[in-house]
Amino acid sequence: MQNSYSESYKASGVDVTAGYRAVELMKKHVERTKISGVLEGIGGFGGLFALPKTGNSEPVLVSGTDGVGTKLKISMLLDKHDTVGIDCVAMCVNDIICAGAKPLFFLDYIALGKNVPEKVEKIVAGVAEGCVQAECALVGGETAEHPGMMAEDEYDIAGFSVGIVEKSKILDKNSVKNGDIIIALASSGVHSNGFSLTRKVFDIDANGKILEKRFDELGKTLGEELLTPTKIYVKPILRLLEKVPIRSLCHITGGGFQENIPRAFGEEVGAVIKKSAVEIPQIFNLIAAAGKIPERDMFNTYNMGVGMCVITQAENADEALRVLRSSGEKAVIIGEIQNGISGVKIE
Repeated sequence: MQNSYSESYKASGVDVTAGYRAVELMKKHVERTKISGVLEGIGGFGGLFALPKTGNSEPVLVSGTDGVGTKLKISMLLDKHDTVGIDCVAMCVNDIICAGAKPLFFLDYIALGKNVPEKVEKIVAGVAEGCVQAECALVGGETAEHPGMMAEDEYDIAGFSVGIVEKSKILDKNSVKNGDIIIALASSGVHSNGFSLTRKVFDIDANGKILEKRFDELGKTLGEELLTPTKIYVKPILRLLEKVPIRSLCHITGGGFQENIPRAFGEEVGAVIKKSAVEIPQIFNLIAAAGKIPERDMFNTYNMGVGMCVITQAENADEALRVLRSSGEKAVIIGEIQNGISGVKIE
């Protein structure tokens, strides 16, 4: 690529040499994610991955795609870019694990107003860290410079992941029955949802300095709290699936409890959540108080401290809790499945 250079293209706002340097800087981070199955390094036209020979008779590929959303505004205001890549990976792999699938690989797409190689490296370093946590490979991606469409210091990131599961082991939401127990796995904070409301509540766009304010309730600055990466649940959930019969799983993302929990069971049953059992982190109390947000809206927007829900038969609940806690997860029973109700009832 030594001869690849266009003065005219650079004058229009696109520096192809910056793109080449960004690729070189990110290679060491991508290398961290290599697992069995990766056939080619970064820089080709397509990422190659050989399906594992697991003895599966009917392997099924499961895919998921997502982005980080307006949480990126916090990253830009604080000029801190090394964690949002973790969020991007988390939002994808936490979804596909809900089918019982093990993530295999991940690809990202980064659009920037101006390609600053060192910034791109930090973003991709976060993506690589997320892939390491999820034990999947970063097999490729795309970095695109968009002068005239985005401000020079702005960027967006999205990605997708592909996983694999034996057809007979795909989790079936219609298997959920009356009396099943709902176990919550603690979130690491706000994760990557509700940031449009959060930014409005604290007037962050007009007063970015508030991100540097330390709140005693948090034990850190608001910016540090909000940029805490989304927790990745792949390892503990895969371990759980190996040891305990599980009915269904639910990733609590945008739409909170009301939108996401019903996706984990059929129409014949509903969920009753005991509010007193939900351990709500202080950041959500701060948001609710600052914005005078009704409790129902909070549970319908944020994860409220619950990043993932596990639904299992009552007789398996204690063992599920033991396995999850032995994996380092903060897991508690927050409710049960009941006949005769629809959706989610929080009481």
